[in-house]
Amino acid sequence: MHIQNELFALQDTGYRDFHARLMPTVDISRIIGIRTPALRRFSKTVPPDNAAAFMRELPHTYYEENNLHALFISGIRDFNAALAETERFLPYIDNWATCDMFFPKVFQKNAVALLPHIQRWVEAREEYTVRFAIGLLMRLFLDEKFSPEYPALVADIRREEYYIHMMVAWYFATALSKQYDAILPFLQKNALPIRTHNKAIQKAVESYRIPDDVKAYLKTLRR
Repeated sequence: MHIQNELFALQDTGYRDFHARLMPTVDISRIIGIRTPALRRFSKTVPPDNAAAFMRELPHTYYEENNLHALFISGIRDFNAALAETERFLPYIDNWATCDMFFPKVFQKNAVALLPHIQRWVEAREEYTVRFAIGLLMRLFLDEKFSPEYPALVADIRREEYYIHMMVAWYFATALSKQYDAILPFLQKNALPIRTHNKAIQKAVESYRIPDDVKAYLKTLRR
């Protein structure tokens, strides 16, 4: 309750009302209304023992409590400890915003060790666990660690949930900007469901990282 009270001291009701409109899966009664920079600053003031106790208190009541939980995990420096806390926390993520802000920093240096867990999360029952896994593939495996097997793994996802569909499209749009030659065949060969295919092209066309001539060609691949 101590942490919850301090969170309410950071409340901005105008921001709450605005942000609630962006997260239709979260009832406004569960949103305190705290801007992310303020929450990040607060997270750094919480003593480690208090943070550890807070992370044992799942499920949380408020959206910002979940975001704070994600920030605490993101700061854990030991890979195995961060992984264990991630496994425990993932089933409680219930919106795209918490999912997308959640990125344990230690995963960056342990990407190869993380890969088997990502491959398992891609097949999870929970919508946001799948979205989280795709996000990790996008963040960690589109540069020097890229392999064609990773976009193939994402392309094989067949789920109807909106926030998975949008993340798959985002992944392929981003991948086009980084690994164009390897990714283009997925669109040329219609490897994605039609709505995901078209959304990926839309996002790519809107991207400032893709040249205009490439955008013109991608438009011809719309289905």
